[in-house]
Amino acid sequence: MSATVWITVGGLAVTTALIKAVGPVIFGGRELHPVLQRVILLLPAALLAALVVTETVSGHARTVTIDARVAGMAAACIALIARAQLLVVVLAAAITTAVVRAVG
Repeated sequence: MSATVWITVGGLAVTTALIKAVGPVIFGGRELHPVLQRVILLLPAALLAALVVTETVSGHARTVTIDARVAGMAAACIALIARAQLLVVVLAAAITTAVVRAVG
């Protein structure tokens, strides 16, 4: 890799560290409002759900694509509702996706 790439990677690493440090430095000794604390606790789950949905139905040029990935996601949801183990959930999603791709 060239020096430009390493300088860019280093700059991004430093910038990321600075951005992550801003919150604790500014709000370090203060108590957050209880409503804000509850919202912050819910953010990781909401962000993960949004990323999963985006990756599942995203197509080319900002289009929505319904394909085998959606069937796999549905199978995973059904397995989760049935309280299956994580390995069973992953296998159900993978097998369903593979079957739908093979058939269609």
